[in-house]
Amino acid sequence: MEKPEKRGMIDTWLDKHRSLYTAATRHDFVVSIRDGSVDLSSFKTWLGQDYLFVREFVPFVANVLIRAGKESGETSDMEVVLGGLASLNDEIEWFKNEGSKWGVDFSTVVAQKANQEYSRFLEALMSSEVEYSVVLTAFWAIEAVYQESFAHCLGDGNKTPAELTGACNRWGNDGFRQYCLSVKNIAERCLENASGDALVEAEDVLVRVLEHEVAFWEMSRG
Repeated sequence: MEKPEKRGMIDTWLDKHRSLYTAATRHDFVVSIRDGSVDLSSFKTWLGQDYLFVREFVPFVANVLIRAGKESGETSDMEVVLGGLASLNDEIEWFKNEGSKWGVDFSTVVAQKANQEYSRFLEALMSSEVEYSVVLTAFWAIEAVYQESFAHCLGDGNKTPAELTGACNRWGNDGFRQYCLSVKNIAERCLENASGDALVEAEDVLVRVLEHEVAFWEMSRG
């Protein structure tokens, strides 16, 4: 039996920004996958744009890994982040296979405005001036939105099209949920020891991740 999750700063912030979190994890694009009404051209747009985003996400996670090794004081942090980084190699291969399946040529896909802005945001977080606790909060939020969104598409009563269940399983599976929980626990531990300024920044960064996620879904839906 799982131990009940200890509530920390992230849960407090999610309560405070619940409508935005819901907008990010229950976006119309996600709901359309779950209820089977999704426009497949929108799915292809998401596929191409997310492939480009993942390639920008890899250096960000690599940066988190370096900082986990230098700043966390806990060897287990590095192992959790390393697991996430390793899985991105499989993820890129998955995207390539899906691209072939759906006839999406990634070499011709150009990053749209929402994607470019999200990538710039990631790049800014890689600055050494950004506190480790702030970076971990962002890292958790980016992963958790996809976990929650795609798990919703696999929940009871879903009408997710069979050809999209692979995409939903990619992030909606229980193993990814456990990984997100591990990242959250690291972030919460760091936030317990963070300065007041870092807490303000971490909350702001959490909100900005959610805003970027909403914009990304909107872009995908066209």
